[in-house]
Amino acid sequence: MKIEELQFDDTGLIPVIVQDAENGQVLMFAYADREALQKTLDTKQTHFWSRSRKELWRKGEGSGNVQEVTDVIIDCDGDCVLVLVNQEGVACHTGRRSCFYRNFEDGGDGAPGFGGAERAKSLDDVYRVIEDRKRNRRDNSYVSGLFSKGIDAILKKVGEEADETIIAAKNGDKEQIVYETTDLFFHSLITLAHFGLTPQDIYSELGRRFGKAKEDYGKQ
Repeated sequence: MKIEELQFDDTGLIPVIVQDAENGQVLMFAYADREALQKTLDTKQTHFWSRSRKELWRKGEGSGNVQEVTDVIIDCDGDCVLVLVNQEGVACHTGRRSCFYRNFEDGGDGAPGFGGAERAKSLDDVYRVIEDRKRNRRDNSYVSGLFSKGIDAILKKVGEEADETIIAAKNGDKEQIVYETTDLFFHSLITLAHFGLTPQDIYSELGRRFGKAKEDYGKQ
């Protein structure tokens, strides 16, 4: 389908739903004019039209939370666009992953992911939020505070969580083992982000080691 075939409204806009390409979570809703939609297709990053500012804008141009487009899908009537993206950081200006974070009845968290709980809470997802807190420091953010204090403060937390994981394991408390290991993984991810490393670096190293004896780990 060509852009000319889409059904833009009387103001020249078309609604755009943005969805996480990995777990199906709805991230945000916005509008695009023809130029914004064409830029989205050409650059593989989302562009929209701001009805309040009356201007074209690229998602993440100020915050760094860009959306890398994986697919653009048109509905049956050609009057709505669904864009699948890989989200860097968070989508909402409130600092939440999704703009749809309030449940209608109780105000709780909404916008579920549909790739399963394991995928929705993967190391990659957590890392993206940590990386955002590193780039966009927030006064009330625990992670931003650790980055501001520096590597010594970060490593102190890693050491503390490692000790607590060991104690939980020695006590045989499975619930505490999960809890403390989660804290250890979390602070280890902060350490990676401090040095500009990512979980992918760990995955690559694990892949390199797979099937090798321990004494061969250092050999290429």
